[in-house]
Amino acid sequence: MEKATPAHSGHKPRGRRRLGRPSLLIVGCGDVGGRIVARLAGRFRIVALTSSPARVAQLRAAGVTPIVGNLDARASLARLAGFRARVVHLAPPPENDARRDARTRALLAALRHPPARLVYVSTTGVYGDRAGAIVDETTPAAPASERAWRRLDAERAVRAAHGSVLRAPGIYAHDRLPLARLRSGAPALAADDDVFSNHIHAEDLARICIAALFRGGRGRVYNTVDRSRLKMGEYFDLVADRCGLARPPRLPRAQLRAAVSPMMYSFMSESRRITGERVARELKLRLAWPTVADTLAGL
Repeated sequence: MEKATPAHSGHKPRGRRRLGRPSLLIVGCGDVGGRIVARLAGRFRIVALTSSPARVAQLRAAGVTPIVGNLDARASLARLAGFRARVVHLAPPPENDARRDARTRALLAALRHPPARLVYVSTTGVYGDRAGAIVDETTPAAPASERAWRRLDAERAVRAAHGSVLRAPGIYAHDRLPLARLRSGAPALAADDDVFSNHIHAEDLARICIAALFRGGRGRVYNTVDRSRLKMGEYFDLVADRCGLARPPRLPRAQLRAAVSPMMYSFMSESRRITGERVARELKLRLAWPTVADTLAGL
């Protein structure tokens, strides 16, 4: 422990470290970012980059120092220059670049130097369709959509900057369930055509982000998935049953394509069973919500 200089010595202390909380920058402080803030606000000085001036007061009320800036306008990121502490990057890539995530590269350029720790939340969509096969972190990426290609491009930039990549599937929570979809009567795939989907509770994803800030391997990829082994229709049925709603109607693939949005259909066109043993083994984290059924039981 650093010794205090006696008050009567008449000498100024030399080499004393500046004490205080470590800093954390959150880029894209939405639902998951807010959950990280709730867990770390007392331990870190948290700065959040937001593109919405309307969110400034809300962020300040949560104990966060807001910086208004837009990853699509590099000149607005000048205040990030030289930020060398920890960074959690939660901002999705833009839709206007076919296979390149300009936002992640803009962020890294604005920081000027790689931060001490960088965690990027990507998507398990980078694996593409695996026809229901088991996928782990050693499975090569094979994006099947432009959206997933942009995420993979962002991953490459983050790993080149020695950051950690968290590949997240469908994020849900007690207060983040597809209730509006169920109430609308939107269809799901017929059982014979249904695809495996993967899930992670938003609170567990926030906890994994925090664990990666301290124990994440540099350039390392982690699948952030729970242990559910559900097909998409089964997930909707579970939520509907627990919440007292009608189960969605089931349609064969040929009919469903015309009944849902192109983005939803793209999710229903990929099937994979993802494992994430590295989170437990390397990040030393045990999920609080290991399956969707565990979560729904607690509603």
